Amino acid sequence: MAFINEIYGKLEYLTSDSIAVPHCFSTRMGGVSTGNLASLNLGTSRGDNPENVLENYRILGNAVGFAPEDVVFTRQTHTNIVRKVTQKNAGEGLFRPVEPECDALITNTKGLALTVFTADCTPILLWDRENGAVGAVHAGWRGTVADIAGDAVRAMCESYGCKPANICAAIGPNIGQCCFETDADVPQAIVEILGSDGNQFIVSKGDKYHVDLKGVNRLLLNRAGVQAVDVSAECTACQPQRFWSHRVVGKNRGSMAAIIVCKGENNA
Repeated sequence: MAFINEIYGKLEYLTSDSIAVPHCFSTRMGGVSTGNLASLNLGTSRGDNPENVLENYRILGNAVGFAPEDVVFTRQTHTNIVRKVTQKNAGEGLFRPVEPECDALITNTKGLALTVFTADCTPILLWDRENGAVGAVHAGWRGTVADIAGDAVRAMCESYGCKPANICAAIGPNIGQCCFETDADVPQAIVEILGSDGNQFIVSKGDKYHVDLKGVNRLLLNRAGVQAVDVSAECTACQPQRFWSHRVVGKNRGSMAAIIVCKGENNA
């Protein structure tokens, strides 16, 4: 398993060779947004010109293999809510509002492009290689310790008859342990959910801690029965010129997206 850096002209995004359907983890490179949002901003709530955002989705969709009309957005609030979506939800977020809050989406509807947003948080994409169901997860540290990754896997199994052993996961770029400095509340929450196994993801530095959220999510996916987990080595905060990083840039930044397209049978 490995992550691949895809380049199309000025556009740059990452894919995982463990997932065989169209998908991507975007960077901030290759769009038409300007100013502090230059250039591939995919968030609709960052103050960008809506036409620029739509064009960014057209550019990315042409490269990856999805139509902007087929995207479905989350309305992220750092929960562990997993939402099942169908064809009636196509276009939510980009062309009309998303009403229910959620931080993960699942579907087995052919053609839908599930979309979650990050700018340091952990993006996770899920694909069942047997029945084609997919999932997209936004895992901030609160969602991580609420086990949103495991909940998304379990929701796919309950809704679509998936088996965890058939699900492949890819954990994309986030703020790495090198840069994710926290107070004691984050490591305490990790140990609460993982027990002593959580200590391997925590490094104490004086009265602060550095936490490996990718590692925590990988272990939670393993505990949910998913063994094929590909993990990106990229840290968003280390490369703010390449990735949007809230910790480095603050509120005057764009949003990246992790997107996965369902190519299985439409059972909706």
